[in-house]
Amino acid sequence: MINAVAEEPQLIYDQNQLVAVVVEAEVFQEFLVWYKQQKKPSVADAIKELRQIIEEENYTLEISPRQDRSNPFADCINDKCK
Repeated sequence: MINAVAEEPQLIYDQNQLVAVVVEAEVFQEFLVWYKQQKKPSVADAIKELRQIIEEENYTLEISPRQDRSNPFADCINDKCK
């Protein structure tokens, strides 16, 4: 099978269902590069990357104190405006 892979990918079936393919290592490496390029980062990936950058840069995010602001809609509901 290993010698045949040099000619073409070898398909492996289990009861007429394709379950695996044996390919040359170089073809597989090309596939991995392509696959990583196709993968779109998730929000979790972005947050993970951001945390890593923050840690590497020893960055501290200073959050200003919270201030309440007026909310006319809530005020109207509380006062039962019409």
